[in-house]
Amino acid sequence: MMNKAKGPVWHKKQKDKGIVPKKLRGLDKEATWGKSNADGWVYGHGSFSLTSHKVPFLGSFIWMKNSGNEAKKMWLETGHCKGLVDYVAMDSKADDYDLFQELIRQRQMNLVTSCRRKMDRSEKRQFMMRIMAQDKFKQI
Repeated sequence: MMNKAKGPVWHKKQKDKGIVPKKLRGLDKEATWGKSNADGWVYGHGSFSLTSHKVPFLGSFIWMKNSGNEAKKMWLETGHCKGLVDYVAMDSKADDYDLFQELIRQRQMNLVTSCRRKMDRSEKRQFMMRIMAQDKFKQI
């Protein structure tokens, strides 16, 4: 999930060069640019949330930079939730077959995400997209 930074936007070209415009106040220097199908381009941070319906109020909310490594970070953070969480919902940045497969195989968790368009060339991706198209995944 993409979360907008508080304060003004720091344009990418200026951020890459380390140039902060003189009148820019309240800038979040830790924020980064990221893009998802749901939100488009966002200057801010990435996050994901894990919750369980088996144990009341069990949850984890992880805050991180928009780095494109959200799927990897989510994988690392789900280890302690094995057996407690059935579904992990994330935006299109988690559209990754390897993550989908390993969450099922090693964590017994189902990844729920929106699959990117025109990325269905491999047989594995087509399988993942068929699973995501099932009614039980659409309801989540």
